[in-house]
Amino acid sequence: MNISFRHTLIGTIGIAEENGFITNLFFDGELPVPEPPAEAPPLTCEAFRQLDAYLDGELQTFSLPLAPHPTVFAGHVRQRLLEIPYGSTASYAAVAEAIGASSAARAVGTACSRNPLPIFIPCHRVVQSSGRFGGYRGGGALKAALIQLESE
Repeated sequence: MNISFRHTLIGTIGIAEENGFITNLFFDGELPVPEPPAEAPPLTCEAFRQLDAYLDGELQTFSLPLAPHPTVFAGHVRQRLLEIPYGSTASYAAVAEAIGASSAARAVGTACSRNPLPIFIPCHRVVQSSGRFGGYRGGGALKAALIQLESE
């Protein structure tokens, strides 16, 4: 796995690439930044380009080869997350129902918290039925900022 780090509008981000697929996105503080930073492979450069365009409000859909290595259940959840439109949210319960597991809202939350590709697989679009944002691996403030970005 090759991990490249860059500073973005939301802090230092690490993106991992392996065998022609993006496998992980790491938020600031999740991994130490290597010294000195190695030159990023072309696919990782493209992932950062798309991430920057998204954060600038210029891109709504990512077109990257993603390989998050999920369990079967998490794979169903992540596929549904990719179907939530830009600027929209869905509840954990609605995601559970959409994948045919109506009583598994908490398991959906767990799958979201273990999403190795946050933002690229938009788990930030999943909220509590009450409308509260719920947890996010990058922190509640970042989740709120991403939802706000998409609502503008």
